Amino acid sequence: MKKINLTAMLLGLSVFAGAVYADVDLKSKDEVQGAWKLQYTKNSLTDKQAIDREDTWVFKDGKLTILHIPREGKFYDQPPVNYEVEEGKLKIALVGNSRFDIFSLVEIDDKSMTLKGKFGGYYYFNKK
Repeated sequence: MKKINLTAMLLGLSVFAGAVYADVDLKSKDEVQGAWKLQYTKNSLTDKQAIDREDTWVFKDGKLTILHIPREGKFYDQPPVNYEVEEGKLKIALVGNSRFDIFSLVEIDDKSMTLKGKFGGYYYFNKK
């Protein structure tokens, strides 16, 4: 009997724990407007190893430009791509492609923003 109660309790906690990290629906492009410094990324919320980043994402007039991307000891800027808000998610065009990358907004305030990629990676930004 104790095993059944313990199992039920753990199942109940797992349901509520998922709600803590619920995504926030974006209502318009204006919510992400501006320059955001990408501080680090993680493969999951519980991942202990963060990957430091150096790029800046600039959202302006329906275009996203990613600046200062490190590659092979040098830095480059990505050309602007279109972005839009669709069904509460951030839909960003891929350079030279007809496909899109989809991000969910985890949290945002005046100074920071966290995005979750469609494959579960988390992106932690600070407002510039």
